[in-house]
Amino acid sequence: QVQLVESGGGLVQAGDSLRLSCAASGRAFSTYAMGWFRQAPGKEREVVAVTSHSGQDTYVADSVKGRFNISRERAKNEVYLQMNNMKPEDTAVYFCAAKTDVVPWYTSKVPSDYDYWGQGTQVTVSS
Repeated sequence: QVQLVESGGGLVQAGDSLRLSCAASGRAFSTYAMGWFRQAPGKEREVVAVTSHSGQDTYVADSVKGRFNISRERAKNEVYLQMNNMKPEDTAVYFCAAKTDVVPWYTSKVPSDYDYWGQGTQVTVSS
């Protein structure tokens, strides 16, 4: 069983930065593909950024490319989402997700591909 706990959400103004953290349990964290997704009210859950368990393969959604970055720190069993130059349309609940038992280069943009999810953290960007 893998547990994921997100933190770092909050209320910011347009143009500000936030860093979300996701702490993962389990000794095999280094073998998990990880992803950040978000869901705004009335909308479907969408991919923000994902990374392979090697960390060498990543994907960042076009809507946040150049502003958001995903990274992971194996020693701490954590994955991060650095969000810069935030916009009101970034307002959503952000979720961390893990996919276990995958090859080192595996990534997926599809929420249903992931095995474990955190509880989510609210991010609100005011104009």
